[in-house]
Amino acid sequence: MSLRDALLTRNAEAIPGRRDEAWRWSDLKGVLRPVPEVSAAVQPLPERPELGTFGDVIVRRHAAPVAAGLTDAELVLAAGETLLLVDIFEPGEGGYVRDACLPIRIEAGASLTRLVLAEDGADAVSVILSEVVLEAGAAFAQTVIASGAKRQRIETRVSHPGHGANVRLDGAYLLNGKRHADQTTLVDHVGPGGESRQLIRGVAADQSRGVFQGRIIVREGADGTDARLTHNALMLSEKAEIDAKPELEIYADDVSCAHGNTVGALDEDALFYACARGIPETEARLMLIEAFIGEIVERIDSEPLRALARSFVATRLEALRS
Repeated sequence: MSLRDALLTRNAEAIPGRRDEAWRWSDLKGVLRPVPEVSAAVQPLPERPELGTFGDVIVRRHAAPVAAGLTDAELVLAAGETLLLVDIFEPGEGGYVRDACLPIRIEAGASLTRLVLAEDGADAVSVILSEVVLEAGAAFAQTVIASGAKRQRIETRVSHPGHGANVRLDGAYLLNGKRHADQTTLVDHVGPGGESRQLIRGVAADQSRGVFQGRIIVREGADGTDARLTHNALMLSEKAEIDAKPELEIYADDVSCAHGNTVGALDEDALFYACARGIPETEARLMLIEAFIGEIVERIDSEPLRALARSFVATRLEALRS
């Protein structure tokens, strides 16, 4: 099932829905009837002069479509190259539909650090897919920070060759209102001696819904694989919802793999401690949330990218305040 196929053919039956296992928590069928017609028109990008101050960082901004739109970009990193990349998905007005496909190939010994800042309108449907292929000795580090939408899904699929290649997939979602965010990952270890790390943290307030699906596959022959995946989430409201499904499929021997998942509320003892020292409760809550999400930001190796991530998180924390 593919949203892109459904948009191109205007076939409602092709829209992913709750009967599709991979989409059961991010049903699109119920919100895309009738199927909108694809248009090349996009909403204008807002002024962002601060984005021109980051030196060697390449910043790509993706405009929201006027109605329904498809965007494609391909990135090939040549052997031995190093790149710092920021993909900013700008919000638009109204109930637009965005489908973005971003294939990435990282050749032998190359290194890509990528930050994805995904901000969509509250009435938007947004699907962002990245398919990443690595060669031996390559490195890929990605951090996704998302604000949610009516439906928002950010999916990353990685073909991991082993042979000294290294992958880090981190993410965070900060949701309020009725926003929905789905971060889905697949890391497919196909060769020996590979390493991958994933840390996802989310916050859901009001009536929002956070979804995380993380799958690690270790193929036969991928001996010596070291793969770890952790998802932690905070629910700030009894009406909020978190759905998570971490998975391991292991077909090789001599591997070190683990996954974990926790969902809970803010630490009441820490909140009491902060309030007892004169910090207003609202500020204390935001401080604890900032610290919780902050670990994701601090794992970014590049200071310019960390600065952009901190700014995005600060904006979302203000939204949680209200």
